[in-house]
Amino acid sequence: MHTSFENKKRVGFVSTRFFGTDGVSLETAKWADILEAEGFQCYYFAGELDRPPEVSYLLPEAHFKDPDVRKTYRQCFDNRLRTPKSTARIHSLTRLIKKHLYKFVEKFRIDLLIVENALTIPLNLPLGIALAEFVMETGIATIAHHHDFFWERQHFLSNAAWDYISMAFPPNLPPIRHVVINSSADNQLSLRTGISATVIPNVMDFETPPPPPDEYASDVRQALGIQDDEYMILQPTRVVKRKGIEHAIELVRLLKKKAKLVISHASGDEGHEYEKHIKRFSKRMNVETVFVADRINYQRGLTEKGEKIYTLFDVYPHADFITYPSTIEGFGNAFLEAVYFRKPVLINLYSIYAYDIKPKGFKAVEIDGYVTEETVRDVRRLLEKPELREEMTETNYKIASRYYSMAVLKKKLKSLLTD
Repeated sequence: MHTSFENKKRVGFVSTRFFGTDGVSLETAKWADILEAEGFQCYYFAGELDRPPEVSYLLPEAHFKDPDVRKTYRQCFDNRLRTPKSTARIHSLTRLIKKHLYKFVEKFRIDLLIVENALTIPLNLPLGIALAEFVMETGIATIAHHHDFFWERQHFLSNAAWDYISMAFPPNLPPIRHVVINSSADNQLSLRTGISATVIPNVMDFETPPPPPDEYASDVRQALGIQDDEYMILQPTRVVKRKGIEHAIELVRLLKKKAKLVISHASGDEGHEYEKHIKRFSKRMNVETVFVADRINYQRGLTEKGEKIYTLFDVYPHADFITYPSTIEGFGNAFLEAVYFRKPVLINLYSIYAYDIKPKGFKAVEIDGYVTEETVRDVRRLLEKPELREEMTETNYKIASRYYSMAVLKKKLKSLLTD
């Protein structure tokens, strides 16, 4: 490691939450693994945390679900009407959060901040503003890790917070180095703000292939209600509109095979209307769609009824096919996961896949906005012919090992820290 960091090895990760299996939490864990292997100590500041208490600083107001933070969000992005009272609330929350950032850095003697998406998407305006002011006041070395920008989501483009967005999402400040997860984000960031960034894609541990299912996970199919003679089609995402789950339902309908569509996650932070629509659509298409969010979590355990809870990685090995028909993704973790577990996958040609991932040579069943007869034929052949599946998945695994492994992340992080 560069000499300037020889005695400065205390890193503070900051976000709205480090909890569960969302993309930001998962990627943060990978960064932390690399840094800890290099001798760094990692600490966490957020509004929801599942990290050990001795390295955690919990502040409820850092979460986008905090009631006062939600009020500011609704006024600025839902109602698009900012009153003096709502501006005062933003300032008051900003002061509170900034005070705790000072305490966090002092308590753990932090040398370097790594901000995960909190300076990228304005779900928590006061947290972003507080971070920008804190970095400017202290000059602390900071890496801003951007996963998805506000301009990538229609909902944020009409608002009553342009002053704050211009200031802090993201801030163009000398102590901050910016990291994006794809080349399109790099281009847009430069065009819109003049900020230059380092591209570090999301990764997985391709050096260590997944072990076969253990005894605990051996009964996943039975637990999720999949019969022995049924295909298990897995949609490993939340139930939100941009995931394009209608395409997965249509595919299962057109396959004309005994199959169930299993959806792993709940609707989450974006309301439940889309989930209701998907349930109605499944019924109309006569497709058995199984919502199993109550049985899948970031760690094993038991439900209130005493049923087993599995991790998503317990479930992947049992799937016959993965559907990932998203219209928009910051990167596409589910694609990498499908490759890691050597599963064939359906992809909607979302822009980042088309620009960054597909050109590497990956093989997938691709759709461009709708399912065709050829799509159905290709999926059928993959389900019926193990040798075709193996050829596709082995090719994908080799390519991913080259471009999206932990070794790639380690190399890029070392270079960034040297800078």
